[in-house]
Order: sequence, then structure tokens, then C-alpha cells
Amino acid sequence: MTEPVAVKNSLRHQCLTLQWSAREIQRVSHARLRGACPCAKCRAARLQGHIPLVEGGVRLEAINPMGYGVQLVFSDGHDRGIYPWVYLRSLADR
Repeated sequence: MTEPVAVKNSLRHQCLTLQWSAREIQRVSHARLRGACPCAKCRAARLQGHIPLVEGGVRLEAINPMGYGVQLVFSDGHDRGIYPWVYLRSLADR
């Protein structure tokens, strides 16, 4: 899987925009990203049937490139999830 052509974060609209090609653009909300965090702690909670409560106002504050994906840093202090490109693509609304 290749990385997107562009990654843009909108604090105003609280969404991350991923542009894969000139015709393929996807958006995913900050709350959806935070709720689907792939870190070990969040995944374990989901596997145990716990649904993490995500504040409606949670915002994506930083995007750190990791080659195969990105580390996302949220306003609630959570920064442990590394989101591979393929995973981000599966979360996005077309």
C-alpha cells in the first residue's frame, strides 16, 4: 500500500483528509480516529467488549510520519496509536 498524496488536518471541521489520488479523497473525523485507536491498550479494551468513550470535542493536534503510517496525537493526551495507511483507509468515509 502506498501512502497518500496529501494528508490534511482540519481543526475547524475536526476531520483528517487523505488524498490518495486526484480523484480519491477520504475524510475521517477526529472522534472516529480516537475511538478506533490501534494501540495495544485500546485494542485490548475493545476485545474485552469495552467501548471507549471519546469526548465529542477531541481534536487531532499532531501528525507524526512513521513511514508505513502516522502517529496521531490527540487533545486528550493520547498519543500511543500508530495508524498504518491501510487502516486509515478502512476507517475513512468516501
